Amino acid sequence: MRRIGGGVAALLAGAAALQAAPATAETLREALARAYNGNPTLTGQRAAQRAQDENVPIARANGLPSAQVSGSLNDNFVRGGNSFTTAERVFQAQGGVTVPVWTGGRVGNAVRAAETRAFAGQAGLRNTEAVVFTDVVAAYNNVLRDEAIVALNTQNVRVLDTNLRASRDRFEVGDVTRTDVAQSEARLRLAQAQLQSAQATLIASRENYVRLVGTPPGTLEPPPPLPNLPSAPDLAVEVALDDNPALIAARRQRDATEYDVRAARATRNPQVGVGLTQNYFNYLGSLGQGSGAGLGIGQSGNTTAAGVQLSLPLFQGGRPGAQIRQAQELRGQAIEQATATERQVVANARSAFAIWRSSQEVIASAEAAVAANKLSLEGVRAENSVGTRTVLDILNAEQELLNSQVTLVTARRDAYVAGFSLLAAMGKAEAEDLGLDGGPLYDPAVNYRRVRRSWSDYNSNPAPQPIAPTTAALPAQDATVTRPLDPALESDVDRSPALTTGIDRPRP
Repeated sequence: MRRIGGGVAALLAGAAALQAAPATAETLREALARAYNGNPTLTGQRAAQRAQDENVPIARANGLPSAQVSGSLNDNFVRGGNSFTTAERVFQAQGGVTVPVWTGGRVGNAVRAAETRAFAGQAGLRNTEAVVFTDVVAAYNNVLRDEAIVALNTQNVRVLDTNLRASRDRFEVGDVTRTDVAQSEARLRLAQAQLQSAQATLIASRENYVRLVGTPPGTLEPPPPLPNLPSAPDLAVEVALDDNPALIAARRQRDATEYDVRAARATRNPQVGVGLTQNYFNYLGSLGQGSGAGLGIGQSGNTTAAGVQLSLPLFQGGRPGAQIRQAQELRGQAIEQATATERQVVANARSAFAIWRSSQEVIASAEAAVAANKLSLEGVRAENSVGTRTVLDILNAEQELLNSQVTLVTARRDAYVAGFSLLAAMGKAEAEDLGLDGGPLYDPAVNYRRVRRSWSDYNSNPAPQPIAPTTAALPAQDATVTRPLDPALESDVDRSPALTTGIDRPRP
């Protein structure tokens, strides 16, 4: 079985090891390990790969000896003519062994094609791991992002509610107009609607997390930094062209079609086999009944025959030619599909690098914008207290601060997911790379080695049992946020200036 590998193992080093069925996953390492062991897409693909492995012994069986026996018991209840030559009853049994000696290359090429496709399936399973892990990383970060957005919108609602109460108080003393109060109330109602929308999005993200991981997210820890990211897109593409599992699978599928063409050509070749047949018959004393006794008629006997069988196809109605042409065109399709996969891998690597790099720039800009908007808001509030700014200016400053905060948490999510997608495109985001705990890793080569030379007709597996747990019994997710907000995103709720009577307010 595969154990923890190198590469990106440092990605999740230091997180707690996977425990036996904990209530919630609190770290990204635990979430990935739980998905690795119980995601139905991944466990289903493992079963599909085991089924693919069986094509090797199926193809090999056509070149192995075969043995069969048959028997029959017939009662000739209507007999005409001479009953001496027509037995009333006859029992027959036959057994034979056939050994293929030469199949013209049909079996050998079919076996090599099946083996190549089994190896392609193993690479495809690696790709499924990477896709599932990328989805889990995205879902994990979506929950973190949406929790932060809900917290920010909740904070904004509290701030605007305080602003509205302050505006009403100032209106009572004549410091602001009814328009200022209406603007404050309108902005509060809009913020409440945005909060409801953010809560719905958070619930959807949590439900998606449950779908992928199998357990509710709970309180999630910030994900660890991503190591070993390339410094240029060309470096990412160079690694991806060698290690991307989807590309490896497509290339091996392409290689398998060459053996398909050879196997199709072999249908025009002669075949040689040897056989041994044993026959036994017994008339059960019914042969010659009514003809008198003492004739010495044999009532049973057996024969043994051995021989060589030669099959030389001369004309098959054009079937071999059609099969060859079909296999050649399918090979052409596989060649083009490999090229299409390569293009997709190159595009994925370059686009993921671009998104990751740009998200880093957005993060830096958003952090600066948050700090500047905080300072701006405080300045607008101070200026409003002396009459040089309006309530609308305060509301706009509040909204600008919220927008920059949401931009920051979204950029952090986008950067992490893009970075992990970049690792996946490079073939560096699979279980062996991530160093998951929780026992030995699944190794598809173990089943392949177990079945590739299997020849028993009575060797079967236990009845399949569910592996991935159902989530129907889990409670519906809600929008409750218990994780504290990043201190860089926090802002004071009550920032209202002291009430004034408007005496010092400048007049037009």
